Amino acid sequence: MQLKDRVAIVTGGGSGIGRGTCLALAAQGASVAVADIDEGRAQGVAAEIGKGGGTAQAVKVDVTSLPSARAMVQAVVGRFGRVDALVNNAGWDKVEPFINNTEETWDKVIAINLRGQVNCARAVLDDMMPRQRGRIINIASDAGRVGSSGECVYSATKGGVIAFTKGLAREVARYKITVNCVCPGPTDTPLFAEVAAGNPKLAEALQKAIPFRRLAKPEDIANAIVFFALDASEYITGQTLSVSGGLTMV
Repeated sequence: MQLKDRVAIVTGGGSGIGRGTCLALAAQGASVAVADIDEGRAQGVAAEIGKGGGTAQAVKVDVTSLPSARAMVQAVVGRFGRVDALVNNAGWDKVEPFINNTEETWDKVIAINLRGQVNCARAVLDDMMPRQRGRIINIASDAGRVGSSGECVYSATKGGVIAFTKGLAREVARYKITVNCVCPGPTDTPLFAEVAAGNPKLAEALQKAIPFRRLAKPEDIANAIVFFALDASEYITGQTLSVSGGLTMV
């Protein structure tokens, strides 16, 4: 258990990649704060970790609100004493042509996918910087590296996450805090299922395009995230890692 006595927050931890990451971190011995806007889902994942012998806390958070992000960090510090790792995973998407987007869609995508990560990173730094230690792992997307049809603004936010990762990594390196980015490719999650429901041929087409001939599983992405939380990655910062089965090779 390489993360024994470490404390991690995972936003969007109630389902999909977030749930897989919470389980993977707990399997390595970390105490996990399962943070989600849906408190019921967060409680479900926390209970799942507890049944497996791990330690977890469910925390309700709206990542689009800086006060909510600060309250999340305060709740975790209040219980566990500190935060060693933040996984900025919460995200949202709506697939449709750009010209069909509404301003409300733009605002929601930007608020959750970009501002949400900025808020949570800012909130957690108040704990990490004085202790001269921490890991921030931002979840972007290969859409932010190569673009994606039907996801123009989503791609823009994920490109912003990649740039934010690099800029923040430079600023906080002096505090021995690493900031890295994981870019999942198409992953078999509830969000993907929701998107694919409107396009039944999407999953099939992607599987043909991916060299490994399958969608990623949440645990595939979680394994990369866990690596960035380990001591083994302590000299790696400002980097972007695609986990896409070879779909993108950037």
